[in-house]
Amino acid sequence: MGVDLSPIIEKKEITLDYLSRKTVALDAYNILYQFLASIRQPDGTALMDFRGNVTSHLSGLFYRTAKLMEVGIRPAYVFDGEPPKFKLREIELRRAKKDEAMLLLKKAQDQENEVLMRSYAQATVRLTQEMVRESKELLGAMGVPCVDAPSEGEGEAAFLAKAGKAYASGSQDYDSMLFGSPRLVRNLSITGKRKLPRRDEYIIVRPEVVELESALGSLGITREQLIMIGILTGTDFNDGVKGVGAKTALKLVKQYGNDFDALIKGVEQKYEYRFEEYIYDVYNFFLNYPGKETDLPSGEIDEAKVVEMLVERHDFTKERIENTLKALAEARKNEKQTRMSDWFGQ
Repeated sequence: MGVDLSPIIEKKEITLDYLSRKTVALDAYNILYQFLASIRQPDGTALMDFRGNVTSHLSGLFYRTAKLMEVGIRPAYVFDGEPPKFKLREIELRRAKKDEAMLLLKKAQDQENEVLMRSYAQATVRLTQEMVRESKELLGAMGVPCVDAPSEGEGEAAFLAKAGKAYASGSQDYDSMLFGSPRLVRNLSITGKRKLPRRDEYIIVRPEVVELESALGSLGITREQLIMIGILTGTDFNDGVKGVGAKTALKLVKQYGNDFDALIKGVEQKYEYRFEEYIYDVYNFFLNYPGKETDLPSGEIDEAKVVEMLVERHDFTKERIENTLKALAEARKNEKQTRMSDWFGQ
């Protein structure tokens, strides 16, 4: 799980049209995990082709990306690279939790409890290298740029936004704000009507944007202090202090100012807690992410390749895929006409 700053961060609801003609650098792993967890049968079974290959991620990736492109958004997907050494412990903990969820899933299946089956199935989601490879292949056929990050995808997305290569980074988590992204867009992959877990109720999820400088000004803190809040509450690299949520963390960092060393020592004493020995590395990783600057040009759509991948290889419905491609082609045509009008001042 990434950093959760929702209790203290003000968010502004937007429409997808607000992002039209803007490039958004998306955390690919974050989004693919969402699709794998959410696009499932009522009993928790993932979508599969006739040969038993999981296709939930491809379905979500194709239709959601197409939706963004149809309204003029220019998505670019950033994939994780080599994780920092201090993340290895967290990776092992996640694997252990997935193994435990598998055992609970088996019990729920034996009891034929569909509610628990879906819940535990979502907790067992694994993103394989083959899934990543095919996701990149599909995005390439759609003309969507893909970037392999030197390390964390959210860090690279933030780096590209800071460098002006993208308008914003896109993720459900707030990590990219700690990495310094000037803007964070949330809910791009889940916009629309959504059913609440284990309840017969639905809500409308809308896109949100968070402006880093505005958020820091509203809270009266620096980016360094925002990183400290993330560390206190827990990140992908450290556990966080039990009983310390975002609001309490905000009070603590204001008490200690920008003195990270004093904060660590003071919190350890007050809460009888011991931070990970690499906690200073985590702080510096957020503050000085080793990014790689690259352009994010959109390519042409290879309709034949998309059909081969989704229809012939993975048994998607041909008519629906072709209708989506037709809508994409029309959107691209309209975008080019708009660019020409802008160029000639019409």
